[in-house]
Amino acid sequence: MTTQDKNTTIKGQLTYEDKVIEKIVGIALNSVDGLLQADGGFFSNIKDKLVNTDTTRDGVNVEVGQKQVAVDLDIIAEYQKNVPKIYQDIKEVIEREVKRMTDLDVVEVNVNVVDIKTREQFDTDKVSLQDRVTGVAQATGEFASDQYNKATDSIGSLTEKEEPRVI
Repeated sequence: MTTQDKNTTIKGQLTYEDKVIEKIVGIALNSVDGLLQADGGFFSNIKDKLVNTDTTRDGVNVEVGQKQVAVDLDIIAEYQKNVPKIYQDIKEVIEREVKRMTDLDVVEVNVNVVDIKTREQFDTDKVSLQDRVTGVAQATGEFASDQYNKATDSIGSLTEKEEPRVI
């Protein structure tokens, strides 16, 4: 029996979770000039700052079949860059990387431009949001710590034994 004959007799099926294709797409998008972010929206951005998560899939939604993939993206494009060129580059890199890694055919790529920013605005917004969220988290932690200390002090004073007045 040849190797080819052996491979054709083994039954089974290869499938991909949506999150796998979303991750491939998210990583591939890093190479697109003029694309600042595939944006998962405000809550997604806050979640990224509060929880250590995998952000490569934010703003990327896919529908995966047995042989085909459709992709939907919300993006922030860079000001003064040609958006139709960005769209073309996005389609090409997604098609190439998904096909190379999975042999699935990308049949549809929908891109919704949700914002356009200069690189400086984008970097400033990213830092200021992170600073605001970090500040809130620190203030909340300090408040909780103060409340804990007050509670333990109160409990400690209640549990201190006084000498009984009557024997």
